[in-house]
Amino acid sequence: MTDSVPYGAILVGTGSGLELIEAFIARNPNARAAVIDKDRPGGICLTRGCIPSKILLYSAELVRIIEGASEFGISTGSPAVSFPAVMERMRSLVAPDIKAIGESLRQAEDIDYFTDTAEFVGPKTLKVGSSVISSDLIFLCTGSRPAVPPVSGLEEAGYLTSDTLLSLEELPESIVIIGGGFIAAEYGHFLSAMGSAVTIIGRNPRFLPDEEPEVSSFARSRLGEHLKILTNHEVSSVRKAMAHEKVVTAVNRGDGTIVELVAEELLVATGRSPNNDLLHLEKGGIAVDNKGWIIVDTFRRTSQPGIWAFGDGTGLHQFKHLANQEARVVYHNAVLGESVEMDDSFVPSAVFTDPEIASFGMREGEAVNAYGEENILIGFALYEDTAKGLAMGAGTCFAKVIADSTTGRILGAHIAGPSASILIQEILTLTQVKPDTTSFDIGKAMHIHPALSEVIEHACLSLMPVSHYHHILQDHLGLGPGSGQME
Repeated sequence: MTDSVPYGAILVGTGSGLELIEAFIARNPNARAAVIDKDRPGGICLTRGCIPSKILLYSAELVRIIEGASEFGISTGSPAVSFPAVMERMRSLVAPDIKAIGESLRQAEDIDYFTDTAEFVGPKTLKVGSSVISSDLIFLCTGSRPAVPPVSGLEEAGYLTSDTLLSLEELPESIVIIGGGFIAAEYGHFLSAMGSAVTIIGRNPRFLPDEEPEVSSFARSRLGEHLKILTNHEVSSVRKAMAHEKVVTAVNRGDGTIVELVAEELLVATGRSPNNDLLHLEKGGIAVDNKGWIIVDTFRRTSQPGIWAFGDGTGLHQFKHLANQEARVVYHNAVLGESVEMDDSFVPSAVFTDPEIASFGMREGEAVNAYGEENILIGFALYEDTAKGLAMGAGTCFAKVIADSTTGRILGAHIAGPSASILIQEILTLTQVKPDTTSFDIGKAMHIHPALSEVIEHACLSLMPVSHYHHILQDHLGLGPGSGQME
């Protein structure tokens, strides 16, 4: 093997690690860094994830608002959607940022930018194209790719993923989405709002199984007004049919009955898998788990000293905001030489579907298992019980807060309704800055009236025993009984 070219630092992936490498160079002005990315620069979030999908989803949100305008005395008629225009707007908003990042990397005087696939050929040594490079400081921000299940006939029939869907020029008249998680929920919402006949097939007994049971049930009911949702079904085969259609065969995991669905297009939304196999990490002495995710500790160190990993490639949490926070932790540890641990206890998430969903911290079942039901209190409030929620016609959208009954400390929060991702930030920020924040601390704070934030105030001031909360669910939402049992 030829001698390697040494660098002060190497970054694999141009997502959340770019600011980290810039900060490294700022502190080490005589150092030279290498940045490697085989894909378009900017990472998954910018090129084919969070940003393009949320641009599309805002169009879907507007469609649903317009459709419901008559409830407020406004006659608009059915919105006329130009799908090509919606897609082109998304691409036109994303492309300039991708181009700017690429140009910045190519023009940087202290960065060598490689656009080939990297692979380890030894500890701290990588081969990129025809070059061999090395460093005692390597950051792995390797991302992930759509996971595709081994379904008979799937490859022959053809399918879309969350990556390739962004290249669509024409709206499919009908589409089957395999998967019942957040990707299926978001793109099901988008495609149905655009005018496609959508069917979601999930293998889990619950739609959106990572959310609280009552949130899952509420989301299924609301989203189910616009599309069909099948849960507890396993897709067994796919085949092409006449007239450019595809036939999806699924088996009910409960009673074994078989259903066949015919659609023009098929979207596979069954989660993400690691890209780490491309890097031959074993040659770099970097350990992975049995699914191929990079193993890291709370400092985001890998098994190889001097090599750090964060973002999707670890498989811990696949959120851009978390990867950004991990990059900050790695900067303190790897660049400044400190010992800062990553706190995963209050990682927030949001699903931009209809209704919007946001959550962080413990779910009710987890809290009950950890503390005992008698030591848990639940705060609950309906949007419609606030003046702004009533004005918006938000109905039985709701906020839920989970608290320790002894201290009042907030353990988790879950919201289903308009602006959920914004509303939850009030609770989230306080619990991150001051982990012993109580429900009363938030509830006694002055909230603008009439503003939607009052739903948080009401939830935080309405703590009740778990059993009482389940009665409330039954009375107001028709859900229950029992934590974790709602379908």
